[in-house]
Amino acid sequence: MFSQTFIILTALAASVAGHGYVDNVTIGGTLYEGYKPYQDPYMSPTPDRIIRPVQGNGPVQDVTLIDIQCGGYTAGGISGSSPAKLTAGPVAAGSTVSLRWTLWPESHSGPLITYMAKCPNNSCSTYTPGTAAVWFKVAEAGRTGTTDVWADTPLTKAGAAYTYTIPKCLAAGSYIVRHEIIALHAAYSYPGAQFYPSCHQIQITGSGTSTGPTTKVAFPGAYKSTDAGITYDMYKAQTYTIPGPTLFTC
Repeated sequence: MFSQTFIILTALAASVAGHGYVDNVTIGGTLYEGYKPYQDPYMSPTPDRIIRPVQGNGPVQDVTLIDIQCGGYTAGGISGSSPAKLTAGPVAAGSTVSLRWTLWPESHSGPLITYMAKCPNNSCSTYTPGTAAVWFKVAEAGRTGTTDVWADTPLTKAGAAYTYTIPKCLAAGSYIVRHEIIALHAAYSYPGAQFYPSCHQIQITGSGTSTGPTTKVAFPGAYKSTDAGITYDMYKAQTYTIPGPTLFTC
C-alpha cells in the first residue's frame, strides 16, 4: 500500500513540475531558434521560426486529438498547430540534425521518436496534414533493457542535445519533421502518458527517390490508448515497446 501510494504521489508531483519543448535546432551547421511559447505570441512582429507553434510547455494526453500531431490546446480553443513561416536548409539527405530541449525533468522518463512527412508542392509553410496518413518513423529510442536509463535521460543535463539522421535515400524536397518525447511517469493507466510533440520544417537535397514506406500513419491515428508503449508502468523492471509503426530504413 505504501509503495503504490508513493508512486501515485510521485507521479502527481511530477505532473505539475516543469515540462519542456524544443528550444533550438542545428541543421547543416546553422542554429535555428525554436518557437518560444512564452515570448513569440507577445512580440510585434512575431518572429519567423522553422518550428510550428506550441501553446506552452505542457503535454497532450489524448491520442485522438489533432494536438497530438504538432501541438495545440483543443480544450482552450486552439485545435492543433499551424505552419511555421520558415523552412530550414537546404541540407543534404544523410545529414544529422541536433535538437536541444529546454532542461528536461528527471521524473519524466520516456522514449524519443521522430517522424517525417513530405510537403506537397515543395512547400511546408502552407501545409497542414490534418488526419491524412503521411507520416513515417525515421528514428526511435526507448528504455535501456529494464534499467532506469531512457532515451530522454541525457536531456536532463544542461546543454545536452538529441540527434537524428535524415535518411539518405529520401527524395529532395521539403518535409515536416515531427519529434516527440513521451513522458511515462503517470502512464500506468490511460490517460496518463504525456506527449510533447514538436514539428520543424526542413528542405532536403540529394539524388534519393524514396518518399518513405508505402504504408504511412496519421496523427491522430498512429497511437491507441491500449498500445503497450502508451499504457505502461515505468516503475516496474520490464522491457518497453516503442509505439507507432515500424522504423523506416533505406
